[in-house]
Amino acid sequence: MCGIAGIYMKRSSPSCAHLRLMAHELSHRGPDGESIEICDHVGLVHRRLSIIDLETGQQPLKDDEGRLLIVNGEIYNYLELKKEFSPTSFKTHSDSEVILPLYQRQGIDFTKSLRGMYGLALYDPRSRDLVLARDLFGMKQLYYARTSQGILFASEAKAILATGFVSAQVNPTVRTELLQLRYTTTRATIFSGIERLLPGEIIIIRDGEIVARHQEAKHVSAAPVLNQEEALSLFEKTLQESVRLHLRSDVPYGLFLSGGLDSASLLALMRQETDQRLKTYTIGFQEAKMHDERPQAARLSQHFGTDHTEIDFSEQDFWSLLPAVVEAHDDPVFDQAMVPTFKLASVAKQDVKVVLCGEGGDEMLAGYRRYQKANWPSWLGGRLFRQRGVFDETPLKGAFIPWREGIEKIKEEAVVRVFSKLQAAQMNDLETWMPNNLLIKLDRCLMAHGLEGRTPYLDRFVFEHLFSLPDTFKIRRRQGKWILRQWLAKHLPEAEPFARKRGFTVPVAGWIQKKAPCLGALVARQPGIEEFLPAENVIEIFMKEKKSYAFAAWVLLIYALWHQRHIMRISRVDDALSFLAMR
Repeated sequence: MCGIAGIYMKRSSPSCAHLRLMAHELSHRGPDGESIEICDHVGLVHRRLSIIDLETGQQPLKDDEGRLLIVNGEIYNYLELKKEFSPTSFKTHSDSEVILPLYQRQGIDFTKSLRGMYGLALYDPRSRDLVLARDLFGMKQLYYARTSQGILFASEAKAILATGFVSAQVNPTVRTELLQLRYTTTRATIFSGIERLLPGEIIIIRDGEIVARHQEAKHVSAAPVLNQEEALSLFEKTLQESVRLHLRSDVPYGLFLSGGLDSASLLALMRQETDQRLKTYTIGFQEAKMHDERPQAARLSQHFGTDHTEIDFSEQDFWSLLPAVVEAHDDPVFDQAMVPTFKLASVAKQDVKVVLCGEGGDEMLAGYRRYQKANWPSWLGGRLFRQRGVFDETPLKGAFIPWREGIEKIKEEAVVRVFSKLQAAQMNDLETWMPNNLLIKLDRCLMAHGLEGRTPYLDRFVFEHLFSLPDTFKIRRRQGKWILRQWLAKHLPEAEPFARKRGFTVPVAGWIQKKAPCLGALVARQPGIEEFLPAENVIEIFMKEKKSYAFAAWVLLIYALWHQRHIMRISRVDDALSFLAMR
């Protein structure tokens, strides 16, 4: 896990000064080392977080024919892949080095052999091709910008902005979709001129221009004919192998343990793979009305004998950490769990450098309530995709039109794909909501502290086996994750697998309401809000206690803070209201 960046100039070599600026912006991602290398018209930057091969794994990695490789991520099946080549093919014990002989043998098809998370850049001086690639699920982000002088790329958009080749300007079309939907459906980002590679995408750059694009599709096989015992066996075998691979590390690791089923299953399987005392971490709230996951997590910790840390998240934490969290999310996210996740990561980093996380379980096994609605008739409220935007029931609705083009295009594409309605809804989330929201949150919150997050549910073999399961193995008797619940009932009944699903809820609405009179006025006067929204309507959203207004207020608050830091470039202070008051 690291941070990467680079520049491919059209007519000259990139300057070391620009590359150093990019490296500085990514320093939090790689506190263990920095490398800058220039070859021909290409400059490569690598900031290292040492996880595997602590002694000789520095990058760029180089093969005998002069190809250079930098990687942000981990290749979990590197030991199996290395067996396909002569031992003399490798100079290090790095998990990433296997990419070089794979590329030499398979060309751009090399990514189909990889099980892992990555954003990578590979430069071949003989062909002058720079290959950029992103993993199949988009666990690691990779951004790029096309300019008159050449192409820049980086693990975070702000590293591109640091060079001055691209100015920090808002794309208003993307802003509308982002604020209404809470994520974007295309490669465009909120920054004009900066795009992201799509999950599974490869782009080839030659002489400072993009000359080709390729995208690996997720492999979906026909639904297997299985009975319940066969389905349970397939589930256990597939997820067990993924967990085994995700535990490969030369540094200490732990687990984010919620009270949910996904992390409970990971803990059970981790215990089967290792005898070492596992470290687990849970965060919760003392608010009386909020569901607190800590008691259930504590029971699971006691059952498995983990070294468990409980963390309390307070209202004061929320207001003091919010500016730092927004600073970490240059590609903005509106998930209320991002602030507790940020604190959770800061505590875990004191003990470990790697944590396993349950992200992907809901999307892979249909855990969300909206998946159940996918099969309902329309007159019962059945729907495949999100129908309403965040501001559709507020006075600001007219300021966010149009915004549905991306969703409508996804609907059209779903019709021609051979999926059930449930699979279509799952795939939509796996290709948009997951990479452009949840995984950005996970990456930025953890990497802000130099902590690597691993997600065993987001593995190509797990997807191939579990996504293709018949719908009845996912949803039954108005409960999602049916196959996971059955497995836990057999192997870990302490996880209470048939209890009603209770999401991780943060009491943000109440905290915002307490400060609404002052906060609404500050947000309404923020220049990024003023330029497209009427102040009186913004203030009204903060002042009225309506459910539809509460989440809209949260979105406006985050966007105002984001604009303050990433567009106006105002230095952060650790109090949200004080930060908004700065000009």
